[in-house]
Amino acid sequence: MKRILITGGAGFIGSHLCERLLFEGHEVLCLDNFFTGSKDNIRHLLENKHFECIRHDIINPIYLEVDQIYNLACPASPVHYQYNPIKTIKTSVMGAINTLGLAKRVKARILQASTSEVYGDPEIHPQREDYWGRVNPIGIRSCYDEGKRAAECLMMDYRRQNHVDVKIVRIFNTYGPRMAVSDGRVVSNFIVQALRGDEITVYGQGGQTRSFCYVDDLVEGLIRMMNSEKDFAGPVNLGTPTEFTILELARMVIRMTGSASRIVFLPLPQDDPVQRRPDIALAREKIGWEPRVPLEEGLEKTIAYFQQVL
Repeated sequence: MKRILITGGAGFIGSHLCERLLFEGHEVLCLDNFFTGSKDNIRHLLENKHFECIRHDIINPIYLEVDQIYNLACPASPVHYQYNPIKTIKTSVMGAINTLGLAKRVKARILQASTSEVYGDPEIHPQREDYWGRVNPIGIRSCYDEGKRAAECLMMDYRRQNHVDVKIVRIFNTYGPRMAVSDGRVVSNFIVQALRGDEITVYGQGGQTRSFCYVDDLVEGLIRMMNSEKDFAGPVNLGTPTEFTILELARMVIRMTGSASRIVFLPLPQDDPVQRRPDIALAREKIGWEPRVPLEEGLEKTIAYFQQVL
């Protein structure tokens, strides 16, 4: 049994990770300020004697005794991270500094949840970990993109200077149960709009591509990376190496929900990436990971969740 801290543990991905680690027999400390996280995501875990929920904002230091730290705390959808951009970048930068300080003090291993957004609007396709990205440092998305890039920098500098045991993963579009209704991400948007019979809003002409990874597959990748060999820090891409256009996704959701919703096209947001697909050769080689859940199977489970919530 390990004592494991998950920052952002009441969020969409964090709550699934809490659940999985408890199932494996670990003691889990879930830390969240509940800006985008929800107590509903972890309510079913509160009776577990090995689970503890701490209300705390990771931009402030915290002192705990733990063996591993998963640093997931940060709003991850444009709607939420652009709501308070200064707070967003502080969460990434100060959150990394505070969790790294904790890891250094107690000699814990720390995993940083980074993002495919570090690649910006990429010139290389698919994206490999050795690609440095094409990010607008002063755009409306940069609070998230540059915050995560700075967090990666801090992880590697603490590793080189202070010998902290760090791991970095770059997460591509993830979906599944417990996404928030007001999340603003494309899968939850389309499903909620379809189930309500609202117009389905596609930005641009819908030709931009994304790769969608089901949350259970992602959690498996996080755990494998956390427990990988000490000399391998990453970063490692975690995502599905199959891409779909946004228009294909919209049509798939309409078909699977039996919705009468019609698709409407709106202007493309600033700095919205045209293509996004991970090269996962490194994940296959180093941690033996690749996603297993096909998009339609994952969407079925996600639609069933939103039907229940709505």
